[in-house]
Amino acid sequence: MKKLFLVGLTISIALSSCVSQKKYSELEDNFSNKSKELVDTKADLMKCRIEAEKVSALNQQVADLKKDKEKTLEYVDNLTVLSKSASDNIKETLAQMGKKDEYIHVIQQAMNRKDSINLALGFKLKSVLKDGFNDKDIQVNVEKTVVYISIADKLLFKSGSAIISSAAKNVLGKVAEVVNAQPNVEVMVEGYTDNKPISTAGIKDNWDLSVKRSTAVVRVLQNDYNIEPSRLIAAGRSEYKPLESNDTVEGRARNRRTRIVLMPKLDQFFKILENKVGQ
Repeated sequence: MKKLFLVGLTISIALSSCVSQKKYSELEDNFSNKSKELVDTKADLMKCRIEAEKVSALNQQVADLKKDKEKTLEYVDNLTVLSKSASDNIKETLAQMGKKDEYIHVIQQAMNRKDSINLALGFKLKSVLKDGFNDKDIQVNVEKTVVYISIADKLLFKSGSAIISSAAKNVLGKVAEVVNAQPNVEVMVEGYTDNKPISTAGIKDNWDLSVKRSTAVVRVLQNDYNIEPSRLIAAGRSEYKPLESNDTVEGRARNRRTRIVLMPKLDQFFKILENKVGQ
């Protein structure tokens, strides 16, 4: 009986031991599975975090791109405005350049016309003054926009005097003939002296002498040859525009001169321009 109890106890303990080992294995397997699931879950969580960071970065890029787009659109709008303004300015500049070119062309035409008149005047004066006069005493030149007639004072005045000689009126008469044929030409008479001081009862200095001489010539042109006084100008240059050095007798003789300047009336010149531009 006792043996039977011991055998049963042994069997019971063995059976009990077998059950505990089975459950342990099951629990161990379950633990292993759960651990694996935990690892997988952590991995998935890490992936989710990484993906979330990527999404956040992409969202930031999208926001930055939107800002860049807005700035670009604003720049394009400004550039469009500037381009339109620049285009308008270019068109205006081109239009002004066209007007300027047209005006320059008109001026050139007027200048050519005026130069032609001056050349004709110069040719006529040379032809009427060449007989009976030394080329050194009377010189006719066409320079730029005017005609110059330079007359040595020995043909017009006595030394230190502003009284015109009778022989001088012959010279002035030939000049007046040409001037009267051109009513649109003004006449300026300039008196020049050397640097020798002068002081007489009627003349204070070289300024006074140069002005008195030019005035004397103007009076002859007006009174003797009927040139309209509104076309005449009297001017004195004194000793301050010499042609040569005053250190020699010849130089001083060259510097003592009267110059008659024929020039187109400015109002007539501008009328030519206005008529051309208005056409």
